[in-house]
Amino acid sequence: MTQALHHDGFALLPHDPAVARWAVAADAACDRMLQGGPPLRHGGTWCVGVDALDNGPDGSVDGVPLAGAWRDLVPVPDHWHRAQLSVVFPGYPAQDAGDTDAAHAFRVTRCAAHVDGLHAEGMPQRRHLREAHSFILGLPLNASMASPLVVWPGSHAIMRATFAACFDGVPPTQWGDIDVAVAYQDARRRVFASCPQVAVTALPGQVVVLDRHLLHGVAPWDAAITDQCRKIAYFRPLGPVADWLSPSFRRAL
Repeated sequence: MTQALHHDGFALLPHDPAVARWAVAADAACDRMLQGGPPLRHGGTWCVGVDALDNGPDGSVDGVPLAGAWRDLVPVPDHWHRAQLSVVFPGYPAQDAGDTDAAHAFRVTRCAAHVDGLHAEGMPQRRHLREAHSFILGLPLNASMASPLVVWPGSHAIMRATFAACFDGVPPTQWGDIDVAVAYQDARRRVFASCPQVAVTALPGQVVVLDRHLLHGVAPWDAAITDQCRKIAYFRPLGPVADWLSPSFRRAL
């Protein structure tokens, strides 16, 4: 497991009863959120659901603890933020009126591959580090194989080296001032040329952990799948900016 985290930048953990119990509670909370009519993007095919899960600061949902063997692999935060509830619907991704053809094509052909925490700003678009995540934790909430998480194993090493070069000699307090857009786009092209694209299908009770620099995205919905939706909860705890260029899983390695 630790070798996979180091080499590939991600790991899919086997079914864990403690994780499954949490997923049941979080799935019910997700359904309540959807009943409230949250805003949808990409032609009504994606609920972004940022900070949408009403979990406690310990990660629990309706008294069910956020537990499992995965806690031995990551630096568990003292305080958990409200999780994202990413819900994808049939037809994803439809093209929004504000999407350029190029942006929509990238979402379809490259699954909108990105590294979390780098915000797109301005026009022409710039990229700045705005959220120094510690790691990414994904917990499936329903049994659907539709629109799975997509990763590029090994991409975390390429992206990390790229950002280290961008921030070389710059104090961590000023990393957010640096526009990394050109280097970021070039690094993504190198990843596409050298790393395989892998779909990560998972069921409730499983957990996927990602290195903070791993390139990842969401696959388009397969029209042959008749599920109503696909639901995943994501945690991205923030860490010290000065630690951001380090591997996410120091404790496990």
